[in-house]
Amino acid sequence: MTKSLMGLKSHEVHKERSCLWKLFTGLCLLVVLFFLVLSFMGEEREKRPLPSFLSLYSVEHSCHNSSNARSPAGINFQTQISSFYSELGISLDAYSRLQQAVYWEEPDRSITSVSMSTSPAHTTFIIENLKESYQIGEELFVTVQAKDSDNKFKRYGGDFFQAKLFWSKSKASVFGEVLDLCNGSYRVRFLLPWVGEAQVAVRLIHSSEAVEVLKRHRVTDSDRVYFYGYYEGPGPDKTRLSETVKCNVKWDKNGLESIRTGDCCCEYNDPRSGETWRCQRPKSLPCSALVYHSMGGYTDSLTYKDKLLMKQTNKDISGDKSIIKIFSSRGNTNIDVTEKCHPGLHTPVPAGFYLNDVWTSFVCRTRHFTTQKITECLKDKDIYMMGDSTLRQWFEFFVNEVPVLKQMNLHVQHQSGPLLAVDVENNIDLHWRAHGVPLRTRKTAFADLHYISNEIDDLAGGPHMVIVFNLGPHFTTYPLDFFTQRVLRIRKAVLALLQRAPETTVIIKTVNTGRKNIFGSDWYSLQLDRILQWAFQDVGVYILDVWQMTACHYNDEDIHPGPVIIKNEIDILLSFICPKLI
Repeated sequence: MTKSLMGLKSHEVHKERSCLWKLFTGLCLLVVLFFLVLSFMGEEREKRPLPSFLSLYSVEHSCHNSSNARSPAGINFQTQISSFYSELGISLDAYSRLQQAVYWEEPDRSITSVSMSTSPAHTTFIIENLKESYQIGEELFVTVQAKDSDNKFKRYGGDFFQAKLFWSKSKASVFGEVLDLCNGSYRVRFLLPWVGEAQVAVRLIHSSEAVEVLKRHRVTDSDRVYFYGYYEGPGPDKTRLSETVKCNVKWDKNGLESIRTGDCCCEYNDPRSGETWRCQRPKSLPCSALVYHSMGGYTDSLTYKDKLLMKQTNKDISGDKSIIKIFSSRGNTNIDVTEKCHPGLHTPVPAGFYLNDVWTSFVCRTRHFTTQKITECLKDKDIYMMGDSTLRQWFEFFVNEVPVLKQMNLHVQHQSGPLLAVDVENNIDLHWRAHGVPLRTRKTAFADLHYISNEIDDLAGGPHMVIVFNLGPHFTTYPLDFFTQRVLRIRKAVLALLQRAPETTVIIKTVNTGRKNIFGSDWYSLQLDRILQWAFQDVGVYILDVWQMTACHYNDEDIHPGPVIIKNEIDILLSFICPKLI
C-alpha cells in the first residue's frame, strides 16, 4: 500500500515537471515570435511612405472607457433619448461616443484648500530617453508631473495642459498631444517634422480644480453673459417710444430661468429651427416691437476661492530645456503628404506644423496661394460664410488682399453683417453674416440675425457654391445640451443640402484658442469643438481644424489671430475649395 502511494506521488511529480517544461518551452516560443514580429514591424515601418505617428484627433484622456466614464455636466446621457434626437438619427451608441468625446477626468477628492490645486511653479516636465540626435519623422515623448502648491505629487488627473515643440530662429512649431494618465502624470507625444533644432514648451492652461470651477458655473449660472433687446414703437402725440430689456436663450435651467420675472417674457420662436429667444417684457411696448439686439454685459459670480483657483491660468511650467537636434532621414528633409484634399478627411495629431511661418498640413496636400491664384480658385464661385468674428476675419482677408473683390455697402453694422463683396469680371460673390443669437455684438438689427440651419435650408447648392460656417465662442457659457441641439439642427440642414445638391462644397472651421476666463475659456471651447467634430465626422464635409494652428504659433494667443495665421488658414481653405489646383 505504501509502495503504491509512493509510486503514485512519483508519477504526479513527473507529470508536474513535464507540464512545467511544456509551459517553459511555450513561453520561449512566444518570446521568439515576439521579437520576430518586432523585427517585421521595424522593416515595414521603414517601407511606409506616410508616418505612422499621425493618429486621429481624439480624446486626450486614456484612463476612461464606456464602462466608467461619467456623464459630463450639461449632457444627460442616462435618460431616454428624446424624440428630437431620434428624429435626427442620433442613436444611443452615438450618444455614448459623444459622452466619450467630452468626458474630462475629475479630482477624486473634495478640494478643501486652494493649496491642493496644481501649481505651475512646482509642476515639471522631463524628456523621456533623450538622445543626442533624432531623424525627421521620429517621435519624442515628454512626461509632465503635476504637483500642488505644497510641492506634493498630485495623484489624480484632469489638468488642462497644452504643449508644443518649437524653434524660434526658424519660426517653427508643432502641437503636442497630451495624454492624461489620471494619476497626476501626463505624457506628451511630439512628432519631429523639420530638420534643425527644437525645444519643448508646456503650459498649464487650467488646473483640474479650476476646470471644476468652469464645469460648476456652466451648470449653475449660464446666464452670466446676458444681452439687450431694444424695443421701439409709436407713442402719444407722434412721439417715439423706446425700451431696453434683458434677453437670453430660452432654457429653463442652468440659471437661465432667472429672466422670468413679473409677467415674464416675450418669446421669439423660430418654427423652422425650433430655437426660442426670450426677452423680458417691455412695460409700454408690445413684443412685436423688438428692433435691435446687442451684447448686454457679464455677471461675475465667482467666489473668492474660485478666483484663486482661476488665477493660476495659462502659466509656463519649468522642465528640460535641452536642444533637440533633428537630421534628415535617408536624404529626406520633409514629410510628404500625397493624399489630395477631399471631404470626410479626419484630422490627425499633429495636423501639421509651422516652418518659417508657413504651415504644412498633414491632413491632405495643400499649397500656398498668390493673389492671382486666389482669384483663379474663386472664379465662378458663390461663397457663403456664416459664423462669428473669427470667420469674418477670412472675409476681411479676401477683401483686403484681392484687389478685384469690391465690398458693397449694405448699410449694416459691420460686426454682425451681413457683408458682401463681388468681382463682376470673374463672377465671384463672397458673403459673410453672423450666426443667430446668442451673439455678443454691438447694437444691430435683430432681423439681420439668421440661424445657420435656416440659411443653409434656403440655399440651392450646386458645384459652384461653397458654404463655410463655424460655431463656438458665443456658446461657451451655455449647457452642452443646448449647443449640441444647435449643432444637430445645422447637421440636419447640411445633410438635406448634400442630398439635393451633392456637389456643394461644405467646410466647417473649428474653434480658435485664445481665451482663458470664466466667460470664454479654451477648456469650454475644446468641449464645443469636440461636439462639432463628433456631429460632422461622418457627413462628408471638410473640417478645417484651426485649434492646433492657433495653439502652437509663437504669437501670443488671441481669439482673433494675426495675419500670419489667417493667411495659412486661407491657404488650407482654398486647397479644400480647389484641390485641382494643387
